[in-house]
Amino acid sequence: MTADSSSLAAVVGWLARHTGFPGRRLEARAEQALCVAALAAQAEVAAATGAHGPVPSRDAAQTAALRAHGLRRSQVHYKCDNSAKV
Repeated sequence: MTADSSSLAAVVGWLARHTGFPGRRLEARAEQALCVAALAAQAEVAAATGAHGPVPSRDAAQTAALRAHGLRRSQVHYKCDNSAKV
């Protein structure tokens, strides 16, 4: 289960326990406020744990290779001036 679906499942579970959802429903604004609160809590937890996706690698060899590759690609389009022929 992803983080989004688990927070949604938690909200639906809370609604089922405390309000009799889906047989009885809250006002649309109240349900929307609960969903927004759950998403905000999830964002706070993600910010606190640093779970923002994969951590970029800091491989010095790869960085140097990419830099050299970029330099070689920039030199490919160099135009030689042959007007000063001997």
